[in-house]
Amino acid sequence: MSENIPISDAKKMRSGINIDAEVVSKGEPRTVNLKTGGTVDVCDAVIANEDKSEENQMKLTLWGDDIKAVNVGDKVVITNGYTNEFKGDVSLTKGKFGKMDINP
Repeated sequence: MSENIPISDAKKMRSGINIDAEVVSKGEPRTVNLKTGGTVDVCDAVIANEDKSEENQMKLTLWGDDIKAVNVGDKVVITNGYTNEFKGDVSLTKGKFGKMDINP
């Protein structure tokens, strides 16, 4: 298992991301259509580590049950997460093979 990294480094990576951060904000959940059919709730939160400067903040995409489990002020540890880039904005998600611990 590799070490947790700063968010500024995670933004440059694609997968295998291990990060330890604090939830600084959380948006409203929305429902999206899945490619496989059906729908799922999704919500964007912002996490920060180190000095909480702009470069040490990142969007964290929460899916399904994780939305209710995560609150502003919580500490989250993501293991084996990955990033997506959409319209120039990089976001982190735990994905299917990742793990998220809340207030470990």
